[in-house]
Amino acid sequence: MPVTTDPRLRELALLRRVRDRIDRDYAQPLDVEALARGVHLSAGHLSRAFRAAYGESPYSYLMTRRIERAMTLLRRGDMSVTDVCFEVGCSSLGTFSTRFSELVGMSPSAYKRLAASAEVDMPGCVVKAVTRPIRNREATPPGRG
Repeated sequence: MPVTTDPRLRELALLRRVRDRIDRDYAQPLDVEALARGVHLSAGHLSRAFRAAYGESPYSYLMTRRIERAMTLLRRGDMSVTDVCFEVGCSSLGTFSTRFSELVGMSPSAYKRLAASAEVDMPGCVVKAVTRPIRNREATPPGRG
């Protein structure tokens, strides 16, 4: 693979490494400082560059990955909301529930109840497409859509 001397392309490669690490290690204790150290950037620069490249901060991207995985675990129905929270790497049930509600439009417990009754006859590929979380607080609160 040829090495590029274009600084913007090098930075995009570093940002892709950060995104890939988040995708792979979402359940691990990750913070922007640790992610930045891993690619030898300052936390502030990483946050600005990541947002410019991907439209959201590294933390927001991490939480979206965690919520996506939480949705899958909640649909399975064999874990409590608290267990799911810790399984996906969140350390605060309150923060997890707030972010889940922002992205999904309902609380994790309401999602678990709804998913248990709604997916009985739905193919897995349809479930995945319909239940993908919405980024950047675009979810419409129940009763307002």
